[in-house]
Amino acid sequence: MFRKDEAIIFLMLEIIDKIISFSSEFKSANEFEADVKSFDATMMNFVALGETVSKLSDKFKKKYNYIDWQKIYAFRNIIAHDYFGIYAPEVWEIIETHIPKLKSELENIN
Repeated sequence: MFRKDEAIIFLMLEIIDKIISFSSEFKSANEFEADVKSFDATMMNFVALGETVSKLSDKFKKKYNYIDWQKIYAFRNIIAHDYFGIYAPEVWEIIETHIPKLKSELENIN
């Protein structure tokens, strides 16, 4: 793995930990969305997560093509360009289902 890609993966894991931390105290999407600071902080970290994907080398993304890099970046675009159209239950589902899986996949890259 290239050093730059390795550093980016480390950064992605830090961002994922923030997403988990900012959302972990809530029991539902409605509860999460009602806490504006936590919700906004989480959304900003999703934007940052998508940005990091754009910094990975194409060779790296091809090697680990089981991760849907494009989907991660596309979600960043949705948040950045349609913030007021974000559907909290969908974000909650991503946090509950996809973020733990992505974290595990990134931790297993060597």
